[in-house]
Amino acid sequence: MGPAGNSVRPGRFFGVYLLYCLNPRNRGRVYVGFTVNPTRRVQQHNGGRKKGGAWRTSGRGPWEMVLIVHGFPSAVAALRFEWAWQHPHSSRRLADVAPRLRSEAAFAFHLRVLAHMLRVPPWTRLPLTLRWLRADFRCELCPPPPPHVPLSFGPLAPRSSASKCHASTFADTEPQLDQDAKACCSLCAGALQEHWTDMLET
Repeated sequence: MGPAGNSVRPGRFFGVYLLYCLNPRNRGRVYVGFTVNPTRRVQQHNGGRKKGGAWRTSGRGPWEMVLIVHGFPSAVAALRFEWAWQHPHSSRRLADVAPRLRSEAAFAFHLRVLAHMLRVPPWTRLPLTLRWLRADFRCELCPPPPPHVPLSFGPLAPRSSASKCHASTFADTEPQLDQDAKACCSLCAGALQEHWTDMLET
């Protein structure tokens, strides 16, 4: 992979990541989340809820961010991807994904879901990159990603200060998807949709 494969385009960054739990008592647990700053986000997860981590990861770490999908054009696009990856059997776009087998590890199941997601609309039309942050966790996806989705390896290159400034505009914590709550734009405070689930699934 050339230098271009190890750098992130300047500007906005929106990623959806997969965490893997290294704690022997919870080893094998996984967590899918959205972030504008991967380094900060994994620190929050390992710091617990008081540090901005999600309640589902709090107190169960350490967690390792093993892969991230990035290149989303907006936070909403990334959040839609995150929601479908978290709830594959509630997403009409993933109706063909078989349920998790009893003998199937959570990590393997999430990779299977991801493999299908990268090959169905609207995600197959996005200029996404699949980056393995931990090479020792790398697995071949089946089916493999489309030809236009490159594989990258290693940590993300540092972003420009302008990018960091823009990213800080977005809350980098677990969104509370309340079905009865209106989703508001973090920039203009305008309502995006009537329901979170409608916004994330359309």
